[in-house]
Amino acid sequence: MRIAVISDIHSNIYALDEVLIDIEKRSVDMIVCTGDLVGYATRPNEVIETLRKNKILTIMGNYDDAIGNSKIACGCDYPNPKDAEKAGLSMHFTGSNTSDKNKEYLRSLPKEAIFTFNNKTIRFVYGSTRLINEYLKENSKEADEVMNELIEDILVCGHTHIPYAKYYGEKLLVNAGSVGKPKTNNPNANYVIIDIKNTDEEINSSSHVEVEIVEVAYDYEKMAKEIEGDEILPNEFARIIREGSAK
Repeated sequence: MRIAVISDIHSNIYALDEVLIDIEKRSVDMIVCTGDLVGYATRPNEVIETLRKNKILTIMGNYDDAIGNSKIACGCDYPNPKDAEKAGLSMHFTGSNTSDKNKEYLRSLPKEAIFTFNNKTIRFVYGSTRLINEYLKENSKEADEVMNELIEDILVCGHTHIPYAKYYGEKLLVNAGSVGKPKTNNPNANYVIIDIKNTDEEINSSSHVEVEIVEVAYDYEKMAKEIEGDEILPNEFARIIREGSAK
């Protein structure tokens, strides 16, 4: 079973389009999006409609929750007041530029999904199993706590915008990275493919898992210029798109 997992598109339709073209070439059985379709960039409706048209199973992210339910904040912790102010501008733009129909769709998204393939049970969430906006950063205390409590074999999340895969004993934590707003110091989109394989189906029912982190080039300059051309969105968002920066 080959599963392509995308996450944190953040209204960047140009990145999403190129990623879906790349996925099409890779013989996957299923695509899952772990959330945050909207926010920061200029094309929330196009992103939502593309996922809906392609019937991609999508988990609710904290931004999806905030925009779908007309909240005044996305639920992230911003120690720097300037970052909080910029996030507020993002919320204002996205809320004003997302159709009522698409807001209804965001409200309807599930907060998790669980499947079993080849005797491996996999759980998809956005932030963590505990909170929609909890960061499970690689090697963090939070990740260690969540994985120690995990019932399933594999946990897949997003939210950090940095892809990785790490085992905690026999349990695997996978972060799907970010399609539209990576924080890898590289502007290219990224996503993961999880391949759950039977080792020898005729002899036993054991399986093993391979995770591939995929990087996809796209026209990030086009998105950056759209952001700069908007009267509400901060130019800082364009710099982040160009640099793939966390700051």
